Amino acid sequence: MGPLAQVIGDVFSDASALMLSVLVFLAATVLALGLMLGLRARSAVKRRAAGITEYSGDTGEERSLQRSSLKAVQRLLDYTTRHYMRSDKDVGDMKVLRRRMIQAGIYDARAVAFFFVARTGLAIALAAAAFLFLPLLVTLGAAPFWLAVIVGGIIGYVGPSMYIDRRIAKRRIEHRAGFPDFMDLLVVCADSGLSMEASLERVGREMGDSYPSLCANIHMANLEIRAGRTMTEALEHLGDRLGLEEARAFSALIQQSAELGSSITDALRVYSDDMRHKRLSRAEEKAYSLPAKLSVPMMVCIFPVLFVVILLPVIVRLYTGHY
Repeated sequence: MGPLAQVIGDVFSDASALMLSVLVFLAATVLALGLMLGLRARSAVKRRAAGITEYSGDTGEERSLQRSSLKAVQRLLDYTTRHYMRSDKDVGDMKVLRRRMIQAGIYDARAVAFFFVARTGLAIALAAAAFLFLPLLVTLGAAPFWLAVIVGGIIGYVGPSMYIDRRIAKRRIEHRAGFPDFMDLLVVCADSGLSMEASLERVGREMGDSYPSLCANIHMANLEIRAGRTMTEALEHLGDRLGLEEARAFSALIQQSAELGSSITDALRVYSDDMRHKRLSRAEEKAYSLPAKLSVPMMVCIFPVLFVVILLPVIVRLYTGHY
């Protein structure tokens, strides 16, 4: 106990050293508590800010490269749309192009802007490819070289339009082939007592596997009716999307039957018979035109072979003198 009591006595005897130690301890404690409170408040602010940005849909991904690229593409599409809608004529052309996009099965609202961007980019890309790589493949003069570059640009410019036309033609063939079946099923549903809206919905479900494009358009017509459009307007829009005169005539038939008060079932039955006769007539027309279409391949590919097979032995015998 002697040495411990001596140390304690020495510490308490030096009052100035004790006071300095206490002040240093208090200062270190306050500084540590302040830093802890500041870090805690900062983390709380970050959590609240993260919650606010998640609620508003604005996340930290905005600063990422993908987000910046999407914004750049969106600005490019907006500029392209404004550039091609400067006059009333341009607005009309945009509407026509939008109708073609819908008939081709492209329902995106930005499809027109994508079309213009793709057409311009493809024309520049093909022209640049011809300019860069054509001299490495073949040796051409100045005039053929620039002609090839121009042809590449023209192909790139016309390519998207040709692609849209091919998609429209392919879907129109499907719609024309499935429309008589659509009318037959519609007559069956009407005879069973279903309303026109319920018949469209039922027929759309039944034809999903055979004619998916026609089924999708019928489903959109059902959605328009549910959204508040009248049956006539929905069928008119259906005819515009299908691009068939039969569909437009079907819309006019339903409208006239509703206005005149006649039986929709009888009108559908007559129109369904007409659709079947039209499909049979198209099949007969293709069958009757087949011989005329086969005449050119037969003359080019088959008749020369027959002439060679028939006349070659005679020519050989005449040449060798053993006839």
